[in-house]
Amino acid sequence: MPLTHDFKETIQARARTDQKFRQALLCEAVESYLNGDLETGKAVLRDYVNATVGFQALEEQTGIPAKSLMRMLGPKGSPTAANLSDILTALQKTEGVHFELSLRR
Repeated sequence: MPLTHDFKETIQARARTDQKFRQALLCEAVESYLNGDLETGKAVLRDYVNATVGFQALEEQTGIPAKSLMRMLGPKGSPTAANLSDILTALQKTEGVHFELSLRR
């Protein structure tokens, strides 16, 4: 089910003012990717980018054209592992966080 415009605006407004919320969005996107839920990962990452740096600034950080970034993170997009890595590296630097992977049994 697509998100309403009001809901997206609410997410963006909160992300602009709440650092922990932004970090939680970024973590949710990464966890979704790692758990095989690519659609959710792309959607949350797209919402994060829209609410924070924007695609134009992300283009400057990654060297990937903004329109390509938007397509990659869109519903039909399929970012390569290299592009996803570049995106996440740039967003970690912007947000001031560092992801670590741990094994759970």
